[in-house]
Formats: sequence, C-alpha cells, structure tokens
Amino acid sequence: MKKNLVVANFKMKLASKTEIETWLRNFEKASKKFSSLNTETVFCPPSLFLGNFSELIQKDEFSLGAQNCFWEDSGAYTGEVSPKMLASMDAKYVILGHSERRKYFNEQDSEIAKKVEKVLKSRLNPIICIGENLEEKRQDLTMEVVLRQLKNILEKVGRGNIEKTILCYEPIWAISANNPENPPTSNEIMEARLLIKKFLVDKYGRTTAERVKIIYGGSVDQNNVKEICIDTGMEGALVGSCSVKPYDFLKLVKTFTD
Repeated sequence: MKKNLVVANFKMKLASKTEIETWLRNFEKASKKFSSLNTETVFCPPSLFLGNFSELIQKDEFSLGAQNCFWEDSGAYTGEVSPKMLASMDAKYVILGHSERRKYFNEQDSEIAKKVEKVLKSRLNPIICIGENLEEKRQDLTMEVVLRQLKNILEKVGRGNIEKTILCYEPIWAISANNPENPPTSNEIMEARLLIKKFLVDKYGRTTAERVKIIYGGSVDQNNVKEICIDTGMEGALVGSCSVKPYDFLKLVKTFTD
C-alpha cells in the first residue's frame, strides 16, 4: 500500500538538547494511543540530535530523516555530514534542495543532483524540494522553473531509483519564514502536482510514475493541511514551524490518517 508521508523539518528551531528532550516527552505523551497504517511520519532534527529519536522510531509508523547531507561518504570535508553517517544513525530519508539551502548557501541544481545520486547509492530516500520564488511567480514562470529543476536534478536518476524518491513542491514564497500573505490556492497546487506527474510519466512511464510520492511544503499547519494537501491530491506534507509544536503536529498527521 502506498502510504502518505508527513515530514517534520525542525530546522534549527529546537536548538538545544533540553528543547529536543522536552519535545520528545510531549510528543510521546500525545501519541501514546496513536497508530496509522496509511501514513508514515518522518522526523528530521538537526543531525547532532538524530540519536535522541532512537526510541521513538521503534514504532513502525515513525522514521528518521536528515535536513541535508554531502555528496561524498568520507574524506577531508570539514563540517559535512555524509549519507553513510546518516544511514549508520538509522536515518531513512534526507531532505535535499530545500529553499533555505538554495537561499542561504547558494545551492544549485547541479549540486543537489550530486547529493541525490549519492543518497540513492547509500539506499536512503531523497525528499527533493522544487519550487519558484516570489519574483518567478510574479513573472508567471512557475511551470518553467519547476520543469527546469526536475530535469536538472533527476537527469541521472533511472527507473529503478525514481520510485525511492519523494518530490516536494515547495513554492519558496509560501514558506512561513518568508511571511507569506497567503498560501498558494488549491488550483495553483494542483497545477504544480499535475505538471510534476506529467514529467514523471513522460520520463519514466505511467506505471513507474504512479509509484512516486508527490508532497507539498510551505506554511502547512493543522488548520490548513486538508485544504492545501489532501484536497489537492498531495500524498503528504513537508512541515516546518508546526513541527515544533508536538500536539499541533500530531493533529496535522492525524488529518492524513482519518
């Protein structure tokens, strides 16, 4: 069965061991009687705190992920974290190409593509973020930008690996850090999803394309998740600010399980 995927991206919002431990205690209380057969929840804390989640991910519906990685397994790369390291910490997923990585670290499609290739070779699942910024949206370039990113990043990803890949439509202007006036409309999200699906069908064939999860990220919370994710046909969500509020985040997850 193809499960929904809800990804908690903690970013650097929980910045100490104490904050992480408090979050875990509260989430464990909130999720004591929670179970889901149709939704997998992925926790992506800063890499330093991956080990703190070891007990929580013993439950089948919970998994561990990272917010980024490097494109080599080892070597003289001070400060980097490799896919091999993440796998040894029981990580299953890696977020790649997040808009904040593009904005603050000037990550380009070519760099993201190298990371995707190494992550797949390491038997991890990349969650690839794609989407337009505000200026591109104003110029009506959304579809052009999304297609270009897909072509560049997935150029070397074959049929055997695309099924392990999660594609996240993340309009940069809509993430909470950019203080958007409004999230995208349902029609805008559906148009982007259909464009991504068509690209996958054209490149990999319909049968393979149907196995690839397409999720949405951008100011998703427990109040709007049904409208902007479920009603638009998305198969999950990449969640930012709401992730750090355990009870609200679990309400969001439960929306996918109902």
